[in-house]
Amino acid sequence: MRIPFALSARLVSVALLAITLPCAKAQSPKSAPAAQDTLYLTVAALDTKLFDAVNTCDIKTVDSMWADDAEFYHDKGGLMVGRQNIVDAIKNNLCGKVNRQLVAGTLEVYPLNGYGAVEIGVHRFLHPYEQDHGEVGEAKFIHVWQNKDGVWKITRVISYDHGAAK
Repeated sequence: MRIPFALSARLVSVALLAITLPCAKAQSPKSAPAAQDTLYLTVAALDTKLFDAVNTCDIKTVDSMWADDAEFYHDKGGLMVGRQNIVDAIKNNLCGKVNRQLVAGTLEVYPLNGYGAVEIGVHRFLHPYEQDHGEVGEAKFIHVWQNKDGVWKITRVISYDHGAAK
């Protein structure tokens, strides 16, 4: 008995589906997301802690979150090296001048095996203070977090695509 080509193609498709479906279920990352969720929640909490401190001018907390040899790459301002330089720039340029808000749904967190994590997102800077000019700035960012002996610190930042909020 000869099977028509269209029917044999369907049978092969069904057979492949029957073979791969159990494998897909077996490989379904049931345990991986828990670890990823924990990392995501940790980094999201660190992001909140950092920018709550920036928004309230809690410079002591801001200072505690940066590695001594941190590097900050900014598309408009260039490269800034060193925790103290970065903290001074935050104190002089952001504190009491802007309010940073993470754009909902943009936060991504990925593990850096043996090091920490990379955080990617979009944030907005509102100007709610005396110099309010009605503009809202927006930028993309990448933060590299190092987890050393259970202490998380930012080691690298890339802040780019600055412009008006979209």
